[in-house]
Amino acid sequence: MRDNLCKYLAEKYPTAFTQWLLKDSSENVSILKTELNLEPIRADSVTLVQTQNCILHLEFQVEPEPTLPLRMLDYWLRLYRTHHCKIVQVLILLRRTKVHVPNVFELPSTIHRYRVIKLWEEDPNQFFRIPPLLPFAVLGKTENEAALLQSVADKIGEIESVQSRQDLSNVVQLLAGLQYSKELIKSIFREGMMRESVIYQDILQEGRQEGRQEGQREEACTLILRLLTRRVGPTPDAFVTQINALSLEQLESLGEDLLDFQNLHDLETWLRAL
Repeated sequence: MRDNLCKYLAEKYPTAFTQWLLKDSSENVSILKTELNLEPIRADSVTLVQTQNCILHLEFQVEPEPTLPLRMLDYWLRLYRTHHCKIVQVLILLRRTKVHVPNVFELPSTIHRYRVIKLWEEDPNQFFRIPPLLPFAVLGKTENEAALLQSVADKIGEIESVQSRQDLSNVVQLLAGLQYSKELIKSIFREGMMRESVIYQDILQEGRQEGRQEGQREEACTLILRLLTRRVGPTPDAFVTQINALSLEQLESLGEDLLDFQNLHDLETWLRAL
């Protein structure tokens, strides 16, 4: 799931990745489809960003896979056969590991190299300069995890767009789960980012008129369903029907508790307990 979050970031903010990895500030970038000749590329973990001068192939992994070196060569060959241009391949590892992760595929007659980035060895300050990459900062090198997570939360709070601020906050919290305790994540984000959402703005507003409550409840349902999709994936229709029938107070409770959800079973258990 977390490599899919990274794919989401790369496809939504491709210029941020070219700025970081290629030192290219050009806005002339686009996302390539991940279907090439032969067998389809694994679209769940691969993102292809095309710039004027090259193709940036991004591979996100939570756990390194033994087949990765050969796969990187295979992807390079398919990309070059189709586009005949410079190809920069970057494997980005999300979770700390002691396993050796090679940056080369090598046989007696073949050597293919690519770049490997271990986020836990990266300076998080570089991501503060590129706001869409703030979720990676929480996985960066630090001697004070709580201070780093708080700094990321503060920086996200400065983002002007409410939608971008909420989206990045959700991704940060999910990626932070690879390294931080749930208690620490909730203590920093629940009282901050979640309370500026539509749910909290509406529910905590004093003196709300009764005639507005149905509209507020509909807005709350919309936000809850969007957050659930980010958290556990698409929500089955049966669950959507149950959520749409919840009261405003129940939606408030769900908005808090979903931060702890790991999968759809947690949502099912929550709804069953009502």
